[in-house]
Amino acid sequence: MSVAPKRPKGPPLNAMRAFEAAARHVSFVVAAEELNVTPGAISQHIKALEGWAGTPLFRRNAQGVELTSEGQSLVAGFTAAFDELADAARALRNLKPKADFHIAALPSVAQLWLPKRLRRIRAKLPDITFSVTAMETPPSLSRELFDLSIFFAEPNRSPNQISVCEDVIVPVCAPTLLDRVQNAQGFQGIPLLHDQVWKDDWSMWSSNTGNHLVDEKSGPQFSLYSLAVEEAKAGAGVLMGHLTLIEEALTSGTLEMANAHSCPTGLSLVVEVPQQSRRRLETNDVIALLLRVDHSQ
Repeated sequence: MSVAPKRPKGPPLNAMRAFEAAARHVSFVVAAEELNVTPGAISQHIKALEGWAGTPLFRRNAQGVELTSEGQSLVAGFTAAFDELADAARALRNLKPKADFHIAALPSVAQLWLPKRLRRIRAKLPDITFSVTAMETPPSLSRELFDLSIFFAEPNRSPNQISVCEDVIVPVCAPTLLDRVQNAQGFQGIPLLHDQVWKDDWSMWSSNTGNHLVDEKSGPQFSLYSLAVEEAKAGAGVLMGHLTLIEEALTSGTLEMANAHSCPTGLSLVVEVPQQSRRRLETNDVIALLLRVDHSQ
């Protein structure tokens, strides 16, 4: 008669994943965003793990959470383990004979900057299937199965970051509104269009260029920059234009510069890629084409 003794079980993998993300960010909210679950789910996973371990791993307070000494002692081991798991998942995915290339991008970049470039890349690399995910914050390329990301960020010297161009802003409007805008002092009486992500654009531009605004906070608010661009084209008001994103509208004449003064935001449009050992074979070709297309516009 065979013997099948009951074996001790480890904690659930999802609970360990939740702990690792929460410990790395020291935040249940940011961990929830990364893992695409609710902060409540992260909290429940952590409680389950603490119950299994028999000791608190986080201290909860009104300001958020912080690791206990016991929790801190686990961070390096958990991070290394999930880094290895991510590498194994990439290796498994890369066995596919036809490449699925995944791009993460800021919604405004995905809608206004990427499409025409991606069409040309597809024409050059027809055997690759491209997928684009629009998201507000950059993903962790060491963990998630994205092959590159495109966001506005402060440029650095990392070999995994390519700076495409500086982010420069200037007020823009529809041609039908141009005469009225240029004759108005401080855009008085003309709606200012606002993107909710870049809510400080108008005050930044005013401070850096010395152009006084009558009321920099008034005007319609938009959760998507592409919607604000369309409203500006329709003559609904003046928009703070990010030149990288509205180049096509300026070239076609559907938008005009409403003021001659522009200013940099301190950010750049950057392409991030995983470290060399985690990149697909096609990654360098995609980046070269992406930048070549950009410079040819």
